[in-house]
Amino acid sequence: MANKIYILNGPNLNLLGEREPDIYGSSSLKDVEKTLVEFSNKNDIEIVFKQTNHEGELIELIHEAGKIGDGVIINPAGYSHTSIALYDALLSLHIPIIEVHISNIYKREKFRHSSYVSMAANSVISGLGIDGYIIPKNDEYFSEYAKNDRLKNITGFTGSAGFAVVLKKQNFL
Repeated sequence: MANKIYILNGPNLNLLGEREPDIYGSSSLKDVEKTLVEFSNKNDIEIVFKQTNHEGELIELIHEAGKIGDGVIINPAGYSHTSIALYDALLSLHIPIIEVHISNIYKREKFRHSSYVSMAANSVISGLGIDGYIIPKNDEYFSEYAKNDRLKNITGFTGSAGFAVVLKKQNFL
C-alpha cells in the first residue's frame, strides 16, 4: 500500500510565479504539483497537494493528515512566523513533518528568521527555490546526507536536492 503524504501550502503560494519572481522564481505552484505527482507515481506514493490562504483550513488539513496520512510536507509561508495555532496542530501529529521555504528565510527580513512550524518539524528545507519541492536528479545527495542521524535545518545548500532526500531519511520511501 502506498504511503500517503500531505503536501500543504499556505497563504499567497497560489501566486507563485507571479508574486515577487525575483525572490520566488517564475514557476507556478501547478508546476511544483505536476513534478511531485510525476515523482509520486513513479515511487508508489499517494500525495494530497493543497494550498489555502486560510489558517483554519490549513489546520483542518493538518488534522486530516494526522488521521489518514503518513507524513506532512508543509510550506506554511507567512504563517511560519505568526501562527502558534499551526504549531499546536502540528504537535498533535505522530507522523513525520517537513517544513519547506522557497526562499532562504534567514537571509530575509529579521521577522522571518524564526518559525513556529520549525519547532514542530522533523526537518526544514529553506532557500532552494522550488528545488526544495523537487526530487534530486541522482542519489549522491542522499548518500551524503544519509550519514547524518537526523536531517535538521537544511538551509541554503546548492544542487537539485529536496524532498526525496528527506522522504528517504524519514522512511517515506
